Amino acid sequence: MRRNFPIIHGLLLLMNLFARVALGLDAAPPPADHGECLVYIGTRATPKGKGIYMCRLNTATGTLTSFGIAAETIDPAFLAIHPNHRFLYSVRESGGFEGTPNGAVSAFTIDPATGKLALLNQQNSGGQGPCHLAVDRSGQCVLVAHYGGGSVAAFPIRADGSLGAVGTFIQHHGSSADPKRQEGPHAHAVGFDIANRRAFCADLGLDKLLIYQLEPKTAALTTNDPPSVSLTPGSGPRHFTVHPNGRYLYVINELNSTIAAFDYDASRGALKESQIVSTLPDKFTAPNTAAEIAILPNGKYLYGSNRGHDSIAVYAVDESTGKLTFVEHQSSLGKTPRAFGIDPTGNFLLAANQNSDSIVVFRIDPKTGRLKATGQTLEVPVPVCVTFLPLP
Repeated sequence: MRRNFPIIHGLLLLMNLFARVALGLDAAPPPADHGECLVYIGTRATPKGKGIYMCRLNTATGTLTSFGIAAETIDPAFLAIHPNHRFLYSVRESGGFEGTPNGAVSAFTIDPATGKLALLNQQNSGGQGPCHLAVDRSGQCVLVAHYGGGSVAAFPIRADGSLGAVGTFIQHHGSSADPKRQEGPHAHAVGFDIANRRAFCADLGLDKLLIYQLEPKTAALTTNDPPSVSLTPGSGPRHFTVHPNGRYLYVINELNSTIAAFDYDASRGALKESQIVSTLPDKFTAPNTAAEIAILPNGKYLYGSNRGHDSIAVYAVDESTGKLTFVEHQSSLGKTPRAFGIDPTGNFLLAANQNSDSIVVFRIDPKTGRLKATGQTLEVPVPVCVTFLPLP
């Protein structure tokens, strides 16, 4: 009996681990296999959502393994990971932070052994309804877009990953064609060009992509010349993505369900519209709002999500012109795909269906860009953001 004890003990340990994962307990992930990454999922503030959730994706097979809550926090509607992979940042979209109507931006450390998150600090975001954030490519500052207040704020990142006091705050002004949704500015997304010299902000309320010169070290934003590019009135620019070659930028427009392609002149920070395509089938007439946009790491295919049609639209990218050719619509296999993410290898797309509490895994065909459901679905309450951390 004594000889068999190590075997029995090992089996009991494995059974305990499987039981904890099956029950959704906070078991630490086992050591990573080659070709895996952690997935962090932001959720909305509802009785079901408890904060930031975590799972592991096998980037060869598409298998998802849940590890429950990475951090309990309020309304983490959008997430971004530092380039050094040691820190994660989140907006708190709901108001009331520090007795103000403003939201907050939070900094977390990532435990290298378990992937769990520990709060470093929080800062008043400076505006109402922070809905999106991005870490600059050098890892020195965080930009935050405020949908409710129509503003942008930039925060310096300290050496320990925590956030300093706001370095720049810019209030947008104006309105556009839709009297209900565009009565004033609604900053919806922020991001950077490949050279990390300029920052962009998509403002749904203004039908503009605003352009700023960036000084990451001091979290400084100054108006570029030209200061912005305008989109079709009533478009409602929501999110955007930059092609890996740095020469093209694509904006998904929430209100008229289109994607606008732009040529980018990096020397001047200037954008010139080259194409507009619909995200919907020709015969679809029901209500729809477009949401997320992303491009493969190799730049060959671009994806956009539809809420209403509940689909992912797929386009081929002509690398010589930046123009898009429609490939297919793929059902998100759930309701309201507010967000999706493409893993760092470009093998899989994870669709976050907000109103059906599900993350659905699709394999990406490298030759055609088409999506095929893997059968892997993970239940997560009100998922609204998907971001990836490659594992060594």
